[in-house]
This record gives sequence, structure tokens and C-alpha cells, in this order.
Amino acid sequence: MTTEERDDFLRSQRTCRVATVRSDGAPHVTPLWFAWDGTSLWLTSIVKSQRWVDLQSDPRISVIVDTGDDYMELRGVELRGSATPVGEVPRTGEPMADLEVPERLFADKYGGGRIHHDGRHAWLRINIEKMTSWDFRKLPGGA
Repeated sequence: MTTEERDDFLRSQRTCRVATVRSDGAPHVTPLWFAWDGTSLWLTSIVKSQRWVDLQSDPRISVIVDTGDDYMELRGVELRGSATPVGEVPRTGEPMADLEVPERLFADKYGGGRIHHDGRHAWLRINIEKMTSWDFRKLPGGA
């Protein structure tokens, strides 16, 4: 994908799969909603989840966003890097400049323009070290 195609794709897709490393070295994969600001991927996670516990002891993370039913329709983005908590843990809604953009993007994408702070979630910014994208529709004979 071109940079523009990748950005459009990440803005339009709703669910990603997040892979973390458990303390015993085993992988842990969960689906989440996300926001893409053009530079960073933002996740909101329950702070008592296994995912949060994993990332506090080992911040390495891999995220896949993909779509397609038939093989020649497959396209997606893999992002690898580390996760950094941003803001209150858990988030209660105190004003924070670093979270204005991701919260607006998340609210527009999933909440009808409203963000809900439940005191159970906190924000993670993915510091991207490597990003790979693919679009099988561009292959000869693709969709």
C-alpha cells in the first residue's frame, strides 16, 4: 500500500488484533478497537486485563489490522513496536493535551462523537518500529 492507502485503511477499519508477550513467554492475542492519528496507533485497554499486565512487564507489541474474505481480496497492516501508557491510569477524563486527538478520533469512530471514561481503561500509544502493509487486490488477477 502507498502511505495514503495505508492511512485511509487504518482510519476506516474498526478492529485490530493485539499480540503481547505473557510473563511465561507465551503469546497473548486479543481484538481491540483503535485510533490512527497518521503517526501513532492508539489503543484503550482495561487496566486489569492480561494485555495491560503483559505490557507493563514487557512493552513489546504487534498489531494486525486486516480485511478480505477471498485470498485475492486480502489487505492489511502489521505494526510492531512498544506500547507506552499515556495519561491517567485508569483514565477518568482529566483534560490532557496528548489525548485530545486520539480521544476525538476514537469518539468519532466508535462513540457517535462522544468519549466515555469509565475509570477502568487507559490509553496506550504504540511507538512503531516497523510497519508492513499488503494488498493482494493489486496482484495480477486480484479483485
